[in-house]
Amino acid sequence: MVKVGILGVGTVGESVAKILLENADILEARAGKKIVPVLGAVRDLSKDRQVEIPLTDDPMAVIESADVDIVVELMGGVEEPYRLVRKALEAGKPVVTANKALLAYHRYELQEIAGETPLFYEASVAGGIPIIGALRNGLSANHIESIKGIMNGTCNFMLTKMIKEGADYEAVLKEAQELGYAEADPTFDVGGYDAAHKLLILGSIAYGIDAKPEEIIIEGIEKITATDVEFAQEFGYEIKLLGIAKKVEAGVEMRVHATMIPAESMIAKVDGVMNAVSVVGDRVGETMFYGPGAGGDATASAVIADIVEIVRGNSGPMLGYKKGLESGLPLVAPEAISSQYYLKLKVLDRPGVLAQVTSTLGEFGISIESMLQKPSRYADRVRLLFTTHRCEERKMNEAIAALKSLEVVDEQVTMIRIEK
Repeated sequence: MVKVGILGVGTVGESVAKILLENADILEARAGKKIVPVLGAVRDLSKDRQVEIPLTDDPMAVIESADVDIVVELMGGVEEPYRLVRKALEAGKPVVTANKALLAYHRYELQEIAGETPLFYEASVAGGIPIIGALRNGLSANHIESIKGIMNGTCNFMLTKMIKEGADYEAVLKEAQELGYAEADPTFDVGGYDAAHKLLILGSIAYGIDAKPEEIIIEGIEKITATDVEFAQEFGYEIKLLGIAKKVEAGVEMRVHATMIPAESMIAKVDGVMNAVSVVGDRVGETMFYGPGAGGDATASAVIADIVEIVRGNSGPMLGYKKGLESGLPLVAPEAISSQYYLKLKVLDRPGVLAQVTSTLGEFGISIESMLQKPSRYADRVRLLFTTHRCEERKMNEAIAALKSLEVVDEQVTMIRIEK
C-alpha cells in the first residue's frame, strides 16, 4: 500500500482525494499497489470540505508523518511551498506538485535537491493535458523547434467571445467573472503571468533554458479591442494569447502575448476555456495537444497520473535530462526577438499624415505589408491599421516611440505581434 499526504485540500486537493478513493480499484490495477490518501493539510480547519481523510493545519505534520509515502503539493504561492517541497525531498519522499509559480522560479534548485527522488509536475501546465510527459518522454527523440500554446482558459474564453460575438473587453471580462472563469482581480490571468509560468517550465524541458518570468516578454489581452479583432478577421487572422518558445539562429525566444495567427491554423480553432499546445519536433513535425487546462477533476487527473508513475517505479531527472540540454543555447533578449507586427494609430484626418507615418516607420527600416483606414468616432480623426514585414523588436519599439511624438498621432499606439 502507498499512502499519500496532500498539502492544500482545496478544489484540486478534494478532487485528488475523491478520485483516489472512488477509483481505487482501477488505480491499483494500473499502479500495481493500492494508493490511499491518509492526511491533508489546510489553512482553515473550520471550513467545510467534501473530503474523507483526516486534516491538519500543520503542513509539516504531513511531511514528517511516517504514514505518508508521497507528498502532493497543491497550495499555490512560491516561497512557502518551496520550503515545504524542499523538506519533503530532503526527507527522501517523492513529491507531486501542480504549482506552476513554484516551478517558474525554483525548478532548477528543486531538480538539484531532488536528485534521484521523484519530483513530478504534470498538472502544473495545461491541467489535464499530458504535455509534460510528451516533452519529457514521447518526443525525446526530437530537437524541439518550437512550442506555441494557449495555456490560459480565461483569456481564451474572453478572446473567443470577442471574436465570435463582437463583444468588447470589459463586457467579456465581467461575464468571465460571473461564470467563475476569472477572479475578482483577474490580473494574473489576463496579464499573461499564468501562461508565462507554464511556458518557462516547458522551455526548460525543451531547451534547458533557466529563465525567470522577469527575463521574458509577458503581455496580456487588456488592450485588445473590437477594432483589432475586426482587422484580424479581415486579413485572415485570429487573436490568441500565446506562450511561444522557439529556436532561432541567436538562441531561444520565449514570450507570452496576444498574437495574431492565421485563422486556418490548428491552434486558431481552439475556442472557449480549452487549452492547446502545438509542439514542432525536427523528426515528428507538428503535434497538437488539446484539452481542459483547469478545473478540479482535470487537474487532479494529471496529479494522480504522476502518483501512479511514481508507484510504478518510473522516475528519471525532473526536467528530463541529466546533463546540459541543447548546451550553449542562450535566451534571446526581449528586444532582440524578430516578428511581424500589427499597428493601430488614431491620427488627424488631413493630407500628408499617412506619408508622415510611413516615412517614420521607414526611418527604422520597417516596411508595411498591408494597411487599412477606418473612421473614428471623432470627425477629424481616422484610425490607421497596418501589418508590417518582419523586423526586430528593438526597432519596432523605437518606431512606436517616434510615432507617438508626431503631432498628427493621437492617443495610444497599439501593437500586436503576428506569428505565421
